[in-house]
Amino acid sequence: MPAKPLEGIRILDLSRILAGPWCTQQLADLGAEVIKIERPEKGDDTRHWGPPWLKNSEEAAYYLSCNRGKKSVTLDIASQEGQETLIALLEHCDVLVENFKVGGLKKYGLDAASLRQQFPQLIYCSITGFGQDGPYAQRAGYDFMIQAMGGVMSLTGLPDDQPGGGPVKIGVAFADVFTGMYASNAILAALFQRQQTGEGTHIDLSLLDVQVGVLANQGLNYLTSGQVPQRLGNAHPNIVPYQAFATQDGHMILAVGNDGQFQRFCQEAGCPELAEDPRFSSNRSRVANRQELIDLLLPLLKSRKTQEWLDALEPLGVPSGPINNLEEVFADPQVQHRGMAITRPHPQAGEVSLIGNPIRFDGENLNAATAPPLLGEHTQAVLSELLGKGQKTSD
Repeated sequence: MPAKPLEGIRILDLSRILAGPWCTQQLADLGAEVIKIERPEKGDDTRHWGPPWLKNSEEAAYYLSCNRGKKSVTLDIASQEGQETLIALLEHCDVLVENFKVGGLKKYGLDAASLRQQFPQLIYCSITGFGQDGPYAQRAGYDFMIQAMGGVMSLTGLPDDQPGGGPVKIGVAFADVFTGMYASNAILAALFQRQQTGEGTHIDLSLLDVQVGVLANQGLNYLTSGQVPQRLGNAHPNIVPYQAFATQDGHMILAVGNDGQFQRFCQEAGCPELAEDPRFSSNRSRVANRQELIDLLLPLLKSRKTQEWLDALEPLGVPSGPINNLEEVFADPQVQHRGMAITRPHPQAGEVSLIGNPIRFDGENLNAATAPPLLGEHTQAVLSELLGKGQKTSD
C-alpha cells in the first residue's frame, strides 16, 4: 500500500504499562516512528508481567500486547547525560507521550511547561490517573481502582440479591485501553491543529475522566432520570430481550434490537402470540415487563441446541451468537478472514503472534511491520542516526 498516514511523524514515548503504550502502538500501526524510552536493565514493567512468556525469550505476553512497531532506547533520565540526550532527541520529534505522576518530570526539566517553551511545536501528551489538577491529582491511578471509582463495576456483574452477585471488573484493562485510544485520537487532532496554527499543545488525559466519559448510555440513564442504574448481569437496561440465555447444550446471546426482530423471533420460536401481547409488543412494554417475558422465554430457548438457534435466526435477521472462549475466537472463520491474528519476526523466538489492528485503509490492514522490541534493541542505531553518536549512552 502507499505510505501510511503518519509516516514522517516521530514520537518520543516515555510511557509504560498499558494506556500510554496502547496509544503509541496505535500510532506506530498508523505509520509513526515511535522511540520507546526505557530504564536501563529493567525497561517497561510489563516486560516482567508473566507468565506466559514468549518462547526462548524473557518477554511477557502483556508487554507484547502493546508495543508492536516501536524502537527501544535505554536512557537513565535521572542522570544529566540522559536528560541532555532526551532533549537532543526532542529536536527531531513531533510528539512526547508520558504517564509519570503529576510533577514527576519537572525535577528533570522534562515537564510540559519547560519543554514547550523550548519546543513550541511539541505536542506533549500526559496520561495520569486523575489529571493534572483537582483534589486527586497527586494520587496514583490503576485500571482496577479506576473501574471501581468510575462506576463501571456498579454496572457489571449479577445483581446483589442473586447467587454470585456483586461488583465485577471487566476482564481486560478497560480504562487503560480506552484512555490509550482517546490519547491517540487527541494526538491526531493536535497534529492537525498544529498544521493550522504552527503551535503544539499539552494534552491532559485522566483515566478517571475517560472511565466516566465512556459510561455512555448508562451515564445518560442516570443523568436523565436521576435513578442509579443497577447491575443486571448479562441483561440490557434499555432493550429486552437482549441477554444471554441457556440452551439445550450451552448458552447463546439473543440481542433483539427492535419490534420487527422480536416478531420474527417469536414466529420462529413457535410463540407468535407473545409479539401481539400488549405487555410485549413494543420494546418499551418489554422493558416494563422484563421478568414476565424472560420467564416465558427461558424454557423456549432451552428447547434447542445453540447452533440450531443460530442457524434458524441468522437468515431471519435476528441478532444472535455464541459465547466464545479465546480459542474459539481465534479459530472463528470471520476473525481469521479479517486477519486479526498476525505474526512478526522476532530475534529470539523466531516469530511472535500478535493481535492485529482492526483499522483498514482501502482494504489494507494497518499493522506495524516489526515485533515489540527487545530492551535497548535500537539504542545505538537511533542515537547514531539522530544525534550522530557512535556509541549508546547507557546499557
